[in-house]
Amino acid sequence: MSEVTTVGVVGSGTMGNGIAHVFALAGYQVVLMDVDEEALQRGVDTISGNLDRQVSKSVISGEEKQRVLASIRTVTEPEGLEDVDFVVEAATEKESVKFEIFDQLDSIVREEVILATNTSSISITEIAAETDRPDQVIGMHFMNPVPVMELVEVIRGLATNDATTEMVMDLAEELGKTPVEVQDYPGFISNRILMPMINEAVFCLMEGVGSKEAIDNVMRLGMGHPMGPIQLADFIGLDVCLSILNVLHEGLGEDKYRPCPLLRKMVASGRLGRKSGRGFYNYSGD
Repeated sequence: MSEVTTVGVVGSGTMGNGIAHVFALAGYQVVLMDVDEEALQRGVDTISGNLDRQVSKSVISGEEKQRVLASIRTVTEPEGLEDVDFVVEAATEKESVKFEIFDQLDSIVREEVILATNTSSISITEIAAETDRPDQVIGMHFMNPVPVMELVEVIRGLATNDATTEMVMDLAEELGKTPVEVQDYPGFISNRILMPMINEAVFCLMEGVGSKEAIDNVMRLGMGHPMGPIQLADFIGLDVCLSILNVLHEGLGEDKYRPCPLLRKMVASGRLGRKSGRGFYNYSGD
């Protein structure tokens, strides 16, 4: 495995641009890839805005901001990643999309390059099976917002070897993160614990146990959570929460992971949370 100086990031959405941000800030050259040129521009604009916040808080200097932005290059074709030393995929949380991306990446990047996925629930083992290098495929699950949150779940698939795991653990530490090694089971650690809590909060709302404000206040003020579960679901994206719960329900086969009907209804109506302007809360004026 060669030394990593250039990192490819697939997907320029919330997670992808955050991952590009932290790698560039840590001194890496970044190639940010997305099929949509407008999405790429939004991603770069988001990075710039987040860097401005860091400048305003004296975390970095204005000169450092310019250096970071200059180290990020954008491309719209997977072939633009052919010379990178490491790849993190952060595309849509859909199996079919990730399988196609990893099949493409496997044929484009050099054979010694590690392929990581930021998936929050999809099996690393199944993603790795789409490649001819399953021992070099691993999960690198960042938390949102990436520039702020310290944790990275490093998930080993069935074939992931020790060298790949060690390299990614070290890489996460170089980004100023705290990596935690996790085995490949549905939901890993974070979402296997978090999503049932969110799901139960939505059941409480559906059954009239309390208002959304009451539920969130109980968990914030009583349990010390920085954000209540209903608000957190909106922040994550209700469609993402539903997708993860479906993976847990199907993968573990237990009724306790069954998504709440109200959550399904919200997603079907297009009320996906903060990103759509409305979820359980209304963000149209935010």
